[in-house]
Amino acid sequence: MPKHFTSVIANSFGKFASKAFPAPIQHFINTGYVKLMGLDMSEFKDPNAYPTLNKLFTRALETPRALPEDQNALISGVDALVTDAGTIIGGKAYQIKGMSYSIEKLFGEYHKAAAEWLEGGEFMNFYLSPKDYHRYHMPMDLKILSLTHIPGKLYPVNFPLLRNMKDLFIENERVIIECEDRVGRMHVLVLVGALNVGEMVVSFEERVRTNSEIREPDHYTYEDLWLERGELFGWFEMGSTLLTFSQKGSIFPEVEINQKVSFTDVVGKIL
Repeated sequence: MPKHFTSVIANSFGKFASKAFPAPIQHFINTGYVKLMGLDMSEFKDPNAYPTLNKLFTRALETPRALPEDQNALISGVDALVTDAGTIIGGKAYQIKGMSYSIEKLFGEYHKAAAEWLEGGEFMNFYLSPKDYHRYHMPMDLKILSLTHIPGKLYPVNFPLLRNMKDLFIENERVIIECEDRVGRMHVLVLVGALNVGEMVVSFEERVRTNSEIREPDHYTYEDLWLERGELFGWFEMGSTLLTFSQKGSIFPEVEINQKVSFTDVVGKIL
Protein backbone atom coordinates (compact mmCIF):
# COMPACT_ATOMS: atom_id res chain seq x y z
CA MET A 1 0.00 0.00 0.00
CA PRO A 2 1.50 3.39 -0.99
CA LYS A 3 2.03 6.02 1.67
CA HIS A 4 -0.75 8.56 2.24
CA PHE A 5 0.10 11.96 0.76
CA THR A 6 0.37 13.46 4.25
CA SER A 7 3.18 11.01 5.09
CA VAL A 8 4.97 11.89 1.84
CA ILE A 9 4.81 15.60 2.72
CA ALA A 10 6.04 14.91 6.25
CA ASN A 11 8.91 12.78 4.93
CA SER A 12 9.98 15.47 2.48
CA PHE A 13 9.89 18.16 5.15
CA GLY A 14 11.71 15.86 7.56
CA LYS A 15 14.57 15.37 5.10
CA PHE A 16 14.93 19.12 4.68
CA ALA A 17 14.78 19.74 8.44
CA SER A 18 17.40 17.05 9.13
CA LYS A 19 19.90 18.33 6.56
CA ALA A 20 22.87 20.32 7.84
CA PHE A 21 23.46 23.17 5.39
CA PRO A 22 26.63 25.30 5.22
CA ALA A 23 26.78 27.57 8.27
CA PRO A 24 25.63 30.85 6.63
CA ILE A 25 22.61 29.11 5.06
CA GLN A 26 21.78 27.21 8.25
CA HIS A 27 21.98 30.42 10.28
CA PHE A 28 19.57 32.06 7.82
CA ILE A 29 17.15 29.11 8.09
CA ASN A 30 17.28 28.96 11.89
CA THR A 31 16.96 32.68 12.56
CA GLY A 32 14.26 32.98 9.91
CA TYR A 33 12.25 30.19 11.52
CA VAL A 34 12.60 31.75 14.98
CA LYS A 35 11.33 35.10 13.70
CA LEU A 36 8.58 33.62 11.52
CA MET A 37 7.15 31.45 14.29
CA GLY A 38 7.86 33.83 17.16
CA LEU A 39 9.91 31.37 19.20
CA ASP A 40 10.88 32.41 22.73
CA MET A 41 14.50 31.25 22.96
CA SER A 42 15.18 32.61 26.46
CA GLU A 43 15.49 29.08 27.96
CA PHE A 44 17.48 27.64 25.07
CA LYS A 45 20.75 27.99 23.19
CA ASP A 46 21.24 30.65 20.54
CA PRO A 47 19.39 29.62 17.33
CA ASN A 48 22.68 29.42 15.44
CA ALA A 49 23.98 26.77 17.86
CA TYR A 50 21.71 24.13 16.28
CA PRO A 51 23.27 22.34 13.28
CA THR A 52 19.91 21.53 11.66
CA LEU A 53 16.37 22.85 11.76
CA ASN A 54 15.33 19.57 13.35
CA LYS A 55 17.78 20.09 16.21
CA LEU A 56 16.18 23.49 16.74
CA PHE A 57 12.70 21.90 16.76
CA THR A 58 13.72 19.32 19.37
CA ARG A 59 15.82 21.69 21.48
CA ALA A 60 16.39 20.82 25.12
CA LEU A 61 15.99 23.25 28.00
CA GLU A 62 19.31 24.76 29.05
CA THR A 63 18.24 24.91 32.71
CA PRO A 64 15.80 22.35 34.16
CA ARG A 65 12.48 23.78 35.30
CA ALA A 66 11.60 23.33 38.96
CA LEU A 67 8.82 20.88 39.77
CA PRO A 68 6.10 21.82 42.28
CA GLU A 69 6.99 20.88 45.85
CA ASP A 70 3.54 19.33 46.33
CA GLN A 71 3.94 15.66 45.38
CA ASN A 72 0.21 15.46 44.68
CA ALA A 73 0.35 18.18 42.03
CA LEU A 74 -0.45 16.93 38.54
CA ILE A 75 1.73 18.80 36.07
CA SER A 76 1.56 19.55 32.39
CA GLY A 77 4.17 17.42 30.67
CA VAL A 78 4.38 19.83 27.73
CA ASP A 79 4.29 23.44 26.62
CA ALA A 80 0.92 23.55 24.89
CA LEU A 81 -2.60 24.88 24.50
CA VAL A 82 -5.38 22.93 26.22
CA THR A 83 -7.82 22.47 23.33
CA ASP A 84 -10.35 20.44 25.33
CA ALA A 85 -10.80 18.65 28.64
CA GLY A 86 -13.62 16.86 30.36
CA THR A 87 -15.15 13.57 31.47
CA ILE A 88 -15.18 10.35 29.45
CA ILE A 89 -18.85 9.42 29.01
CA GLY A 90 -20.13 6.43 27.07
CA GLY A 91 -16.60 5.59 25.98
CA LYS A 92 -16.23 8.95 24.26
CA ALA A 93 -13.95 11.95 24.63
CA TYR A 94 -13.78 15.12 22.54
CA GLN A 95 -11.15 16.30 20.07
CA ILE A 96 -12.79 19.71 20.47
CA LYS A 97 -16.21 20.88 21.68
CA GLY A 98 -18.93 19.17 19.64
CA MET A 99 -16.61 16.58 18.02
CA SER A 100 -16.62 13.36 20.05
CA TYR A 101 -14.78 10.15 19.25
CA SER A 102 -14.47 6.62 20.62
CA ILE A 103 -11.48 6.14 22.92
CA GLU A 104 -11.63 2.38 22.21
CA LYS A 105 -11.05 3.10 18.52
CA LEU A 106 -8.31 5.57 19.40
CA PHE A 107 -6.51 3.07 21.64
CA GLY A 108 -6.83 0.11 19.26
CA GLU A 109 -7.17 -3.61 19.86
CA TYR A 110 -4.44 -3.97 22.49
CA HIS A 111 -5.98 -1.47 24.92
CA LYS A 112 -9.70 -2.31 24.89
CA ALA A 113 -9.69 -3.15 28.61
CA ALA A 114 -8.04 0.19 29.37
CA ALA A 115 -10.82 2.00 27.50
CA GLU A 116 -13.39 0.27 29.73
CA TRP A 117 -11.45 1.10 32.91
CA LEU A 118 -11.40 4.77 31.94
CA GLU A 119 -15.19 5.21 31.75
CA GLY A 120 -16.15 8.22 33.87
CA GLY A 121 -12.54 9.37 34.05
CA GLU A 122 -10.92 12.56 32.83
CA PHE A 123 -9.32 13.50 29.51
CA MET A 124 -7.14 16.46 28.55
CA ASN A 125 -5.91 17.48 25.09
CA PHE A 126 -2.63 19.39 24.76
CA TYR A 127 -1.80 20.94 21.38
CA LEU A 128 1.86 21.79 20.75
CA SER A 129 2.23 24.44 18.05
CA PRO A 130 5.34 24.65 15.84
CA LYS A 131 6.73 27.41 18.09
CA ASP A 132 6.43 25.42 21.32
CA TYR A 133 9.06 23.39 23.18
CA HIS A 134 8.55 19.97 21.57
CA ARG A 135 9.70 17.60 24.30
CA TYR A 136 7.26 15.70 26.50
CA HIS A 137 7.64 14.74 30.14
CA MET A 138 5.70 12.62 32.62
CA PRO A 139 2.75 14.43 34.29
CA MET A 140 3.07 12.21 37.38
CA ASP A 141 4.92 9.10 38.56
CA LEU A 142 3.74 6.30 36.27
CA LYS A 143 4.56 2.65 35.69
CA ILE A 144 4.65 1.88 31.97
CA LEU A 145 2.67 -1.29 31.27
CA SER A 146 2.58 -1.36 27.48
CA LEU A 147 2.95 0.69 24.32
CA THR A 148 1.39 0.39 20.88
CA HIS A 149 2.45 2.23 17.75
CA ILE A 150 -0.52 2.52 15.38
CA PRO A 151 0.38 3.70 11.85
CA GLY A 152 -1.96 6.17 10.17
CA LYS A 153 -2.26 9.39 8.26
CA LEU A 154 -0.64 12.67 9.25
CA TYR A 155 -3.35 15.30 8.92
CA PRO A 156 -2.73 18.64 10.64
CA VAL A 157 -4.22 18.83 14.15
CA ASN A 158 -5.01 22.54 14.00
CA PHE A 159 -8.33 24.17 14.89
CA PRO A 160 -9.95 24.05 11.42
CA LEU A 161 -9.52 20.28 11.21
CA LEU A 162 -10.33 19.69 14.88
CA ARG A 163 -13.66 21.46 14.30
CA ASN A 164 -14.51 19.88 10.95
CA MET A 165 -12.85 16.48 10.53
CA LYS A 166 -14.53 13.65 12.40
CA ASP A 167 -12.27 11.16 14.19
CA LEU A 168 -9.14 13.17 13.38
CA PHE A 169 -7.09 11.59 16.16
CA ILE A 170 -8.22 8.10 15.11
CA GLU A 171 -7.23 8.74 11.47
CA ASN A 172 -3.74 9.92 12.41
CA GLU A 173 -0.67 7.92 13.34
CA ARG A 174 -0.34 7.61 17.10
CA VAL A 175 1.48 6.00 20.01
CA ILE A 176 -0.60 4.63 22.89
CA ILE A 177 1.14 4.32 26.29
CA GLU A 178 -0.81 2.43 28.96
CA CYS A 179 0.29 3.14 32.54
CA GLU A 180 -0.70 2.86 36.17
CA ASP A 181 0.01 5.18 39.08
CA ARG A 182 1.46 4.45 42.52
CA VAL A 183 -1.85 2.99 43.75
CA GLY A 184 -2.64 0.99 40.62
CA ARG A 185 -5.07 3.32 38.83
CA MET A 186 -5.16 3.40 35.03
CA HIS A 187 -3.77 6.25 32.92
CA VAL A 188 -3.18 6.37 29.16
CA LEU A 189 -0.98 8.84 27.28
CA VAL A 190 -1.44 9.20 23.52
CA LEU A 191 1.02 10.90 21.19
CA VAL A 192 -0.72 11.97 17.97
CA GLY A 193 1.23 12.53 14.76
CA ALA A 194 0.54 15.46 12.45
CA LEU A 195 1.58 17.00 9.15
CA ASN A 196 5.29 17.90 9.07
CA VAL A 197 5.97 15.90 12.24
CA GLY A 198 8.97 13.95 10.98
CA GLU A 199 8.89 11.55 13.89
CA MET A 200 7.54 10.93 17.37
CA VAL A 201 10.40 9.72 19.54
CA VAL A 202 9.83 7.60 22.66
CA SER A 203 13.02 7.52 24.70
CA PHE A 204 12.25 4.27 26.55
CA GLU A 205 11.31 2.35 23.37
CA GLU A 206 13.80 2.65 20.53
CA ARG A 207 11.90 0.13 18.38
CA VAL A 208 9.13 2.65 17.70
CA ARG A 209 9.62 4.05 14.18
CA THR A 210 6.90 6.50 13.25
CA ASN A 211 6.24 7.87 9.76
CA SER A 212 7.90 4.76 8.30
CA GLU A 213 6.94 1.88 6.01
CA ILE A 214 5.27 0.04 8.92
CA ARG A 215 1.58 -0.57 8.18
CA GLU A 216 0.46 -2.75 11.12
CA PRO A 217 0.40 -1.90 14.84
CA ASP A 218 3.45 -2.85 16.90
CA HIS A 219 2.85 -3.68 20.57
CA TYR A 220 5.37 -3.82 23.42
CA THR A 221 5.00 -4.71 27.10
CA TYR A 222 7.17 -3.85 30.10
CA GLU A 223 7.87 -5.03 33.63
CA ASP A 224 8.68 -2.64 36.46
CA LEU A 225 9.39 0.33 34.19
CA TRP A 226 8.74 3.44 36.26
CA LEU A 227 9.10 7.02 35.04
CA GLU A 228 8.97 9.85 37.55
CA ARG A 229 6.97 13.06 37.37
CA GLY A 230 8.79 15.52 35.11
CA GLU A 231 10.99 12.86 33.51
CA LEU A 232 11.62 13.25 29.79
CA PHE A 233 10.18 10.46 27.66
CA GLY A 234 10.59 11.81 24.14
CA TRP A 235 9.79 14.54 21.65
CA PHE A 236 7.88 15.54 18.54
CA GLU A 237 9.91 16.62 15.54
CA MET A 238 7.69 19.69 14.95
CA GLY A 239 4.38 20.32 16.78
CA SER A 240 1.51 17.95 17.49
CA THR A 241 -0.83 16.76 20.25
CA LEU A 242 -0.56 14.86 23.54
CA LEU A 243 -3.75 13.34 24.96
CA THR A 244 -4.07 12.16 28.57
CA PHE A 245 -6.74 9.89 30.03
CA SER A 246 -7.08 9.11 33.74
CA GLN A 247 -9.25 6.64 35.63
CA LYS A 248 -12.24 8.00 37.52
CA GLY A 249 -11.27 9.27 40.97
CA SER A 250 -7.52 9.37 40.26
CA ILE A 251 -7.14 13.08 39.47
CA PHE A 252 -8.99 16.37 39.86
CA PRO A 253 -8.33 18.62 36.83
CA GLU A 254 -7.64 22.31 37.43
CA VAL A 255 -7.32 23.61 33.89
CA GLU A 256 -9.46 25.62 31.50
CA ILE A 257 -10.13 24.97 27.83
CA ASN A 258 -7.96 27.28 25.64
CA GLN A 259 -5.55 27.80 28.53
CA LYS A 260 -1.86 28.04 27.60
CA VAL A 261 0.26 25.85 29.85
CA SER A 262 3.95 25.14 30.20
CA PHE A 263 5.81 22.04 31.29
CA THR A 264 5.81 21.92 35.15
CA ASP A 265 2.63 24.05 35.43
CA VAL A 266 0.06 22.53 37.79
CA VAL A 267 -3.01 21.30 35.85
CA GLY A 268 -4.69 19.31 38.61
CA LYS A 269 -4.41 17.25 41.78
CA ILE A 270 -3.50 13.61 42.13
CA LEU A 271 -6.10 12.12 44.47
